[in-house]
Amino acid sequence: MGLSRRKTRMIALETLYQLDIAEGDIDDIITAQAETRKLKEDAKDFILKLVNGVWKHRDEIDRLIEANADNWAIDRITVIDKSILRLASFELLYCNDIPFKVVIDEAIELGKIYGTEDSPAFINGMLDKMARGIALRTEEIEK
Repeated sequence: MGLSRRKTRMIALETLYQLDIAEGDIDDIITAQAETRKLKEDAKDFILKLVNGVWKHRDEIDRLIEANADNWAIDRITVIDKSILRLASFELLYCNDIPFKVVIDEAIELGKIYGTEDSPAFINGMLDKMARGIALRTEEIEK
C-alpha cells in the first residue's frame, strides 16, 4: 500500500473533516491530496472507500452515534471527534476484514493526534459501546 493504514486513515479523517466544515467534491479533494502526497493507487483507493462509505452512510452512522451518546446530540460533538467516530463506525459496520479492536485502537490514536485531551476516552467509550451492540446483532443474525 505504500502508506500505513494509520496514515491513510489520517488522510481520510482530514477529508471528512474538510467535508464537514466546507462543501467540496470527495473525488476532487482526494485526487488533490493524492497528487500533493504522491499517494499510490492502493492507498488512494482505501481512502476513497472510507470517505465515500462514510459519506454515503452518514445519516445511518449519525443515528448510531446519537443512539450511543448518552444525552448528547450529534451537533454537540466536536467536528473532529464526530469525524473520527464516523470513520470508525463505518469500519465497524462495513469493513468486516478489520477487527473491532484494531478499529477502536486506530480511532483512539486519531483522537490523541487530532482531538482534545478528552477525545481518546470519549471515542473509546463510544466505540466500545457501539462495537458490543454490533457484535450482539451480528450473533443474532448468524443464529
